[in-house]
Amino acid sequence: MTQTPLIELRDVNTYYGQIHILQGVNLKVYPGEFVALLGGNACGKSTTLKTCLGLVVPTSGLVLINGEDVTSMRTADRITRGVAVVPENRRLFGPMTVMENLQLGAFTRKNVPKEDFDYVFDLFPRVAERRDQLAGTLSGGEQQMVAVARALMAKPSLLLMDEPSMGLSPKLVEQSFEMIARLHESGVSMLVVEQNANMALSVADRGYVLQTGRIVLEGPAKDLAEDEELRRAYLGR
Repeated sequence: MTQTPLIELRDVNTYYGQIHILQGVNLKVYPGEFVALLGGNACGKSTTLKTCLGLVVPTSGLVLINGEDVTSMRTADRITRGVAVVPENRRLFGPMTVMENLQLGAFTRKNVPKEDFDYVFDLFPRVAERRDQLAGTLSGGEQQMVAVARALMAKPSLLLMDEPSMGLSPKLVEQSFEMIARLHESGVSMLVVEQNANMALSVADRGYVLQTGRIVLEGPAKDLAEDEELRRAYLGR
């Protein structure tokens, strides 16, 4: 029996005014997968993620969540269907505590059990230590942990991450991807938009490469990482 993708973009085209941003994009993420979406600046990566979330509505094509057509559905309704996001630059509520940020992550749910907080505290002991601290006073790496923990409080079936290495030092980038690898091992399905191809492909199952709004490469992450010609042409290596 063929698995239904958690999310699928089917021949998606989007425009910003007269500019054709996404051009016939086809993309799938299946349960249990970590899929990396790679490419340089202004290639359409963030627009693809926003299309998955409903922040950008395609001019043509379909967006499906668990086989359901959600192309015209609001972002909030997609979240209730199991999609959560870790946005670029984390976007925590700085004047609020870490605990308050986590509670906001669960806003679509009622009567959140203590076990759900314990789950993210077990994943991220540093978040547990900082639970009463204002989020805006945390280090970049700590903020990244809180942003991921906040998204997990929605109990998503699919986690979307937008440039998790953005603005982090090389050491923190490495720690961030170690955290992402642990999440993947724990069974979290992910679509991660990332410029750092080396790091993303080292832990992903599959990858897509975007260039000027088109998917120009796709396949197992190991194959993409090892093909020197492809890396030189599309990944800048």
